[in-house]
Amino acid sequence: MARLKNLRPRLAEAPGRLTVAAPASWRAGMTSTQRGYGYRWQQARERYLLDNPLCVFCARRGMTTAASVVDHKVAHQGDQALFWDQDNWQALCKPCHDSEKQRQEAAERSH
Repeated sequence: MARLKNLRPRLAEAPGRLTVAAPASWRAGMTSTQRGYGYRWQQARERYLLDNPLCVFCARRGMTTAASVVDHKVAHQGDQALFWDQDNWQALCKPCHDSEKQRQEAAERSH
């Protein structure tokens, strides 16, 4: 078992090992307010959830769950026009946003 624990550090130090750096995120080093999630967003989010109170992912499965997150269907990546486009918004519960939606986005990035 001790040999296996030491394998990873040895691989990291192996000569000729290629590493690929992940591209920097568009939001690196920015606060949530700098990314657009300030007071104006909080007000818009509240209005949207009042008009769209149920999680759309849960509804597709025949479940009724209160939404607490306004999600961007297509990641805006700093594009303010896409950020504020309400046709790009959907109401999700936090568990769906943090699991199912994250899996979808990860799958899209890997293609």
